[in-house]
Amino acid sequence: MLNRVDRVQLAVPDAEEAARGWISLLGAEKAGEDRIAGLGARRLKLRLGNGWVELLTPDGAGQIADAVSARGAHLYAGGVTARDMAALRSHLKGRGVNPLYEGGQLHLDMKDTGVDGLRVVVSPDEALPVVGDIDFFYEVTLLSGDTAGVGRALNALFGLDEGNYTEIVSTIFGYRGTLTLFEKDKLDRLEVIEPTVPDTTMDRYFRKFGQSLYMAFAETRDINLITERAKAAGAGHTIDRPEGRPAHLPSDQLWLHPKALGGMMLGLSRPSMAWSWSGHPERVEAID
Repeated sequence: MLNRVDRVQLAVPDAEEAARGWISLLGAEKAGEDRIAGLGARRLKLRLGNGWVELLTPDGAGQIADAVSARGAHLYAGGVTARDMAALRSHLKGRGVNPLYEGGQLHLDMKDTGVDGLRVVVSPDEALPVVGDIDFFYEVTLLSGDTAGVGRALNALFGLDEGNYTEIVSTIFGYRGTLTLFEKDKLDRLEVIEPTVPDTTMDRYFRKFGQSLYMAFAETRDINLITERAKAAGAGHTIDRPEGRPAHLPSDQLWLHPKALGGMMLGLSRPSMAWSWSGHPERVEAID
């Protein structure tokens, strides 16, 4: 019942400060402000790629005030789209799930998803022009010690087809888990993974926060440009670039660290690169 990953929501104490890195490093553009009464939040909306970044600040007592008080700035919810919101609402209601519905969006808290650490905002699918220097979001990552159980819960909650899922193991980055691909021939998914190597950044995060949202991923044709911007700004970042690759060719991946983007980490991959760990390495475009 889900179509694609289209946004991220951050809970932050200061939206303007959080927006700076998204704008300066990735070319995001401000697209208005409003309020989500049910969350007790003011929202600053940024357009980026073919989707959105939503920066939520406390507006009185409520979930966002509680989230910021507990953890400071962080990735609050992953955002996905549904082609048929009415059908999804009916499906959820049939399961006894009645999330906040405001402004045309469904805001599923942990009590709604039934998964500790997982909040999801669902929006109607819409075709939007690309803004800035990423093409599209395609992944939100949840760290979990029960990847199989979370995968089953997501399958039931959103009517996903587990036949599309791909198991993933990374000995390089030290994790294993599941990519819950929404559709067979698209990258969009929630990634549910468990750290397997002690004292990596991911493992330390998991031990500190437990089962929780960790980061998101997007695809970009401008990975080298964004890297140079990050270097010039002194913004924290990590590069995945094969040794000896000529300078004019793109890196495979780039991670922008949380302090660079107002509280969350964002991974960026060159076009089609994500298929290499998504069950279809034959779809990765050669570069020369």
